[in-house]
Amino acid sequence: MLEHFQWLPFLAAITVLTMSPGVDTILVMRNAASGGWRLGFLTSLGICMGLFAHATVSALGLSVILLGSAGLFTAFKLAGAAYLVYLGVQAIRSAMKPVGMTFKDAKNPKSLTAWGSFRQGILSNVLNPKPIIFYMAFLPQFIDPSHSALAQSLFMASLHFIIAMLWQTFLALMVHKARVWLARPKVALVLDGLTGVLLLGFGAKLALSQR
Repeated sequence: MLEHFQWLPFLAAITVLTMSPGVDTILVMRNAASGGWRLGFLTSLGICMGLFAHATVSALGLSVILLGSAGLFTAFKLAGAAYLVYLGVQAIRSAMKPVGMTFKDAKNPKSLTAWGSFRQGILSNVLNPKPIIFYMAFLPQFIDPSHSALAQSLFMASLHFIIAMLWQTFLALMVHKARVWLARPKVALVLDGLTGVLLLGFGAKLALSQR
């Protein structure tokens, strides 16, 4: 199953996408700023555990499509490619007018507990439909139809889990400096630009792939 896995493209894409500031980043840094790096770590753990739920749901959907017909899978693949291109265009548009990440919309929890941090993380991720949509659009180009879609999706979610935990734990440890860094428009320009180019590339690759 892994002999033909495209390690470098997958890891590069997931790494850049993970580092792009978003809701998860804000939540981890907010809780770390409020209660220390441990609460930030537990928030990240909850968020990353949610990835397996999204991978499972998207894999089950992909399995149904794969079992249905080749034509249906091709249609779904093209729809996924269009979605990735759309996300890429949105990211490039953001890069053209870069705005640093801010915390003005984040509430400041006064008595956040360890369990509360973990619960916030997992609920914010599991209840967000966007990761499911993204996984269903992004994963097909890395899935070998001759093997279990669920096993492959969970494997890729595991890689995503490791990368996201490393990045978000780093942010939790460096929260004060990282807040200043992520608030710089130039940082937003670089991250959004890289994200946009990667998404456009993967969208085109998915549309043109033969399997």
